[in-house]
Amino acid sequence: MNDYYQDLGVSRDASPEDIKRAYRKKARALHPDVNPSPEAEEQFKKVSQAYDVLSDADKRRSFDMGSDPYAGGAAGFGQGFSFSDIMDAFFGAGAGQAQRGPRSRQRRGQDALIRLDIDLADAVFGAEKELVIETAVVCSTCHGDGAQPGTSRRTCDVCGGRGEIQQVQRSFLGQVMTTRPCVTCQGYGEVLVSPCFECSGDGRVRTRRTLKIKVPAGVDTGTRIQLGGEGEVGQGGGPAGDLYVEVAVRPHATFQRRGDDLHCTVELPMTAAALGTTVKLDTFDGSNELEIKSGTQAGDAMTLRGLGVTHLRGTGRGDLIIHANVQTPTRLDEQQEELLRQLATLRGEEHPAGRLSPAHPGLLGKLRDAFKAK
Repeated sequence: MNDYYQDLGVSRDASPEDIKRAYRKKARALHPDVNPSPEAEEQFKKVSQAYDVLSDADKRRSFDMGSDPYAGGAAGFGQGFSFSDIMDAFFGAGAGQAQRGPRSRQRRGQDALIRLDIDLADAVFGAEKELVIETAVVCSTCHGDGAQPGTSRRTCDVCGGRGEIQQVQRSFLGQVMTTRPCVTCQGYGEVLVSPCFECSGDGRVRTRRTLKIKVPAGVDTGTRIQLGGEGEVGQGGGPAGDLYVEVAVRPHATFQRRGDDLHCTVELPMTAAALGTTVKLDTFDGSNELEIKSGTQAGDAMTLRGLGVTHLRGTGRGDLIIHANVQTPTRLDEQQEELLRQLATLRGEEHPAGRLSPAHPGLLGKLRDAFKAK
């Protein structure tokens, strides 16, 4: 009589996990792909035979009572030793049984991704939009069942409703049993006698539908909005996936967004910049007055607080930052030219001396103001 406990190197009171762990260790060392020697092949057969007996509660109980399932010279894995047992031993319980039994016809649908173009004003305040999407929905004829109304399914004649078929092959390891999905019923265990004419047995059809979506204030290009259960309906009327809406904000003719701040430029005559004035600006919040201080230079930034984009997370809004662009007149009549010459004389600027400075207050100044002005 074989001593399977000794072959695996475990005690007689070893737990199933101890037996599986011992087999995994020995099988890895003795497997023909790792150790091609004839002695290792024989040892591998013995170890596999021992695991076949000790991993089965009924066989182990019979062996402990003095009955050897392999008495009489039976070799290899035996008729009842499945290849999935090796998978379980190497990769953990259930590794060889992930696809056991008939599959369910219902499967979760795929997620969907669409793009939504919005205006900058929609990003500032939020908006409600309508989307027309083409997606899979539950078949209205069979309601996801897949069978033509009034008909039913029948048990697969090939697999007997198991959804899988087993095949026993002889190898140098002995008899190895493999399991694969039934090709007749595709692993479902049942066959549709008369598939639905509308969906061809899939349980779903493609159609267009309109969906309302609330775009939160503060979104920006690249922001994704997740709508749970609004994606593709799964096969067999299974639960729908999620719909992801990716936002794209259209460029605005006047305002540019930087973070949650809005930037724009105001054109000022030279005299207004020198003397100061008040101008009216059309913003997303309506008409607002902006005070231009006397002596304003080209590139200077002025801020209107709280007129920017709403913060997506949190409260409040960004600012509206206005950059001054001072316009120098290019055409003067005789009277205007004479007045300017008089002003230059009064200011002692008839022959000004050119002075170099580290940075021109033009482009560099605008970039500086964009980061500093708040």
